[in-house]
Amino acid sequence: MKILTGNDLKTGAVTWWDGSGWSLYVDDAVDVGDGGDAIIAREESARRINAPYEIEAEKTQSGVRPAHIKDRIRGLGPTVRPDLTLKPGDPNAVREVI
Repeated sequence: MKILTGNDLKTGAVTWWDGSGWSLYVDDAVDVGDGGDAIIAREESARRINAPYEIEAEKTQSGVRPAHIKDRIRGLGPTVRPDLTLKPGDPNAVREVI
């Protein structure tokens, strides 16, 4: 599975390609197959995303899991304060699609 990640150009937030836009949640990421380069080119030229790149990941029972530890940390949030991590299942969390 190949997914795309980058940073929102306005806020700097870590984002994940969900098939039609950018989400704050790694579990929303979709497999881009061989189309990653085309999506990256289009999104960079539209000035929606900063430094997008393609990564390897796998779909598990608990969600999308990036292959590299750096990207797993990007997907989960701060490692020093687990209470600050993004919680997509939290009804009080704001779910944005960028």
